[in-house]
Amino acid sequence: MSQAPVAMPPMHNVSVRDVFGLDSDLMVPAFIEREEHVPEIDDVYRFNHDVTLAILAGFARNRRVMVQGLHGTGKSTHIEQIAARLNWPCVRVNLDGHISRLDLVGRDAIVIRDGVQVTEFQEGIVPWALQRPVALIFDEYDAGRPDVMFVIQRILERDGSFTLLDQNRVIRPHEGFRLFATSNTIGLGNLNGLYQGTQMLNHAQLDRWNIVATLNYLDPADEAAIVLARVPELNNERGRKLLTAMVGVASLTRKGFEAGDISTLMSPRTVITWAENIQIFGDEQVAFRLSFLNKCDEAERATVAEYYQRCFDQDMAESGVHAAPQAQPQA
Repeated sequence: MSQAPVAMPPMHNVSVRDVFGLDSDLMVPAFIEREEHVPEIDDVYRFNHDVTLAILAGFARNRRVMVQGLHGTGKSTHIEQIAARLNWPCVRVNLDGHISRLDLVGRDAIVIRDGVQVTEFQEGIVPWALQRPVALIFDEYDAGRPDVMFVIQRILERDGSFTLLDQNRVIRPHEGFRLFATSNTIGLGNLNGLYQGTQMLNHAQLDRWNIVATLNYLDPADEAAIVLARVPELNNERGRKLLTAMVGVASLTRKGFEAGDISTLMSPRTVITWAENIQIFGDEQVAFRLSFLNKCDEAERATVAEYYQRCFDQDMAESGVHAAPQAQPQA
């Protein structure tokens, strides 16, 4: 049974300069009213100029946009925060190994109608979103199972219709439907061992993505500003000095990772966790061990401790760096 089409809500154009703080004269469409699927606005979020323009092209011109980058760079959040400011409904699906074709397409389910059990087709997330003014985000796109990925391939084309074989229905995309994806790799699989579970992606499918943007880590000043916004207790002279050293350690782990010296790096998310744990434990070394150091390979902890020493001018050797992780930190 076909459903009545969802009406397009009223829209207006907004200035990229006014809404996103970018030096651009671009105007983009936005919905006037908010609804339940619109993400909440994070006032302290920092937008990357090039990635923001790429995502806005997806919203304004109905382009299929993939955002690629290392973990913790805020790929999914970047899309959501743009949608939040455009009042664009947004649904995020994590393509982990448990997501099946039936989850995306739909399945028959037993329901009660007028006191009688009947079998009724329940739409999956793809046909549901296709019929609505919704931005659909496939998170961890490179972790999807091959049979699941081929379900997505047809809708990657801008005007690509979607066929429900069990229902003999052809669904054409709503004019407000948008499609995005995020990935840690660019479809090459787990080459460096950092992202277990990622898959080699079909090149014909990758070719269907109109725009591929890369989101890297923020510069130290912007990263520190975000941490301060999340942990305002550090917004004093001592706290800002401490935070500068923390971001310095994170930067060194990223350079060490690129050079092959260590196999684990600190994301901005980890820096925020470290700052929050300092408020709990009252000790930056204890918080550092519990937030990051204990995640590292034992053979690499001396290298990470050296990064800490260079930024804090404190030796961590007395804090159990060379020993196995302790159940309780030393006083």
